[in-house]
Amino acid sequence: MSYCLNPACSQPQNPPPNRFCQTCGAKLRLRDRYRALKPLGEGGFGRTFLAVDEDKPSQPHCVIKQFFPQAQGTENIRKATELFDREAVRLEELGKHPQIPELMAYFTEDRRQYLVQEFIDGRNLEQVLDEEGIFTESDIRQLLDDLLPVLQFIHDRRVIHRDVKPENIIRKFSKTGGRSGNLVLVDFGAAKFSNPTSKTVTGTVIGSAGYAAPEQALGKASFASDIYSLGVTCICLLTGVEPFNLYSVADGDWIWRDFLTVSVSDELGKILDKMLATATKLRYSSAADILRDLHPPASPQPPPSVPKQYRTEAVSKKRDRVWNCALTLRGHTGSVLSVSLSGNGRILASGSADGTIKLWQLPEGLLLRTIVSSSSVGAVDLTRDGQLLVNGNYFNAVEFWPVNEGLADRIFEGLKTLFLGNPNSGSRRRTLREHKNSVQSIAIHPQGQIVASGSDDKTVKLWRLDTGQEMFSLRGHSGLLAGVKAVAFSPDGDILASASDDTTICLWEVRTGKQLRVLQGHTKSVRAIAFSPDGTMLASGSTDTTVRLWDTRTGAELQTFNGHQKRVNAVAFSPDGRYLASGSRDGTPILWRLSNGTAIDRLGGHTGAVNALTFDRAGTMLVGACDRTVVVWQ
Repeated sequence: MSYCLNPACSQPQNPPPNRFCQTCGAKLRLRDRYRALKPLGEGGFGRTFLAVDEDKPSQPHCVIKQFFPQAQGTENIRKATELFDREAVRLEELGKHPQIPELMAYFTEDRRQYLVQEFIDGRNLEQVLDEEGIFTESDIRQLLDDLLPVLQFIHDRRVIHRDVKPENIIRKFSKTGGRSGNLVLVDFGAAKFSNPTSKTVTGTVIGSAGYAAPEQALGKASFASDIYSLGVTCICLLTGVEPFNLYSVADGDWIWRDFLTVSVSDELGKILDKMLATATKLRYSSAADILRDLHPPASPQPPPSVPKQYRTEAVSKKRDRVWNCALTLRGHTGSVLSVSLSGNGRILASGSADGTIKLWQLPEGLLLRTIVSSSSVGAVDLTRDGQLLVNGNYFNAVEFWPVNEGLADRIFEGLKTLFLGNPNSGSRRRTLREHKNSVQSIAIHPQGQIVASGSDDKTVKLWRLDTGQEMFSLRGHSGLLAGVKAVAFSPDGDILASASDDTTICLWEVRTGKQLRVLQGHTKSVRAIAFSPDGTMLASGSTDTTVRLWDTRTGAELQTFNGHQKRVNAVAFSPDGRYLASGSRDGTPILWRLSNGTAIDRLGGHTGAVNALTFDRAGTMLVGACDRTVVVWQ
């Protein structure tokens, strides 16, 4: 389809090959290059069209913006023309930033002005809200992390956007159909004139009603005005309510908390309140200030807080090993979410979002068996002898599988009743469905008698491995966002740790199910935990991109490791206790030296997010779940 850009054309749709409109005769290609395909929208002084650049071999999509003022009166037309010119100048200055559309052309044709800019393939946040529902605190924090650097970039160049709102923020699609993670700020026209169907402030005041700061309505916009508009955007996305209904004229204050259906921490609430302050002297003056409050620097820790045995390693002069990718195992069709090794390191289990568990023989990398679960497999663990596999899945289930034929005759007498079917087909299993939501984590007790499962229903359950009987249901994580993302037993089996979306880690006494203490310090969901070989320390990885080290005896935070760019999904100690490995959605596993907290290696040989990591007991092999593959480093 070709679309005629003549505003007076009564039938603008045309067949694709046409060079001239079959209705009005107007040229269908601007500069004999850009062909409009369909209209995208219409504002106060411009119309936008999806277009194609036919001058390039790939014929990429682009956006044509046509100057088409709706304002009445000579002064308003003059102002609209000036703002359209300014938009082109701003885009030329700012469009090199990856989160601002690039200006491709600016010209006049047939006595009409046009600018052509980069097409951003995605949905604006108003569409995302309509299609996916209200945003969570994690979503808002990600939004601020993505967009505040863009505001700082334009403010550093003395530009005020003046129309920040959900419609002008686009979340890009990735090439594979997922989300890219980056938000793009669009529409630097920054002027909307009133018309009967718009929400724009009356007159020539710049900005959108409800989102514009009070000083902006008086024609005195500042950099803080963009911050105010971004704050309004955040509370609208958190509540799904229009800004006019979130402000109480009687109280002279925002009442957005009255409309919340998701929990918001006091920390984020205070940040949003300061962004929304009516008085500019009480509001944030820069985007950088907000980012500092979102990610406060960790308090420096004195060296004595690190256990003695790790401090003395610093002077041991041992050389760090070099790790290389030795093996890449392929076969899963969905992301690999969990991996586990048998005690001798010969059997490897991998669980995937494709609903399967694969058993591999190492070091050869031979596929021994594929087990089909009832749903996506979020967690797997093998008993130390490699005879029994336990997994959790997204269908609220904990499943037990014998690895070898004849297992039911060799393990605990009570377990024989758990399995049915043919062991060679991988169908002999016992399924426990006491959880009320997906099971995200599984851990088998070091002595093999107990299984722990953590679920998005906010509970941790302890089961007897021999009978499948539930021992305890542990409830220590609370709030709307409190799903349990990781569980781990201490090496002696006396303590169980659980990590949650509520940003905390709970330590439990296994014998009684009593809660011992709560570890607090992360600012976002805790996705991974691991005990040190001697049990005195616990490592944790979080959506806040940090890895933290804790003293399990006192609950004190020992150290914070900063090096990842995205959420940390995996942590694992080396068996000798000298190193900590961490994996993230940024796709780069990092190996840390515990004696001084330095990153000594960034492991390659893979692509995609790292969802799980585990060392073998000898410390000669590190296994990672890397997107749809399993990678073995040696």
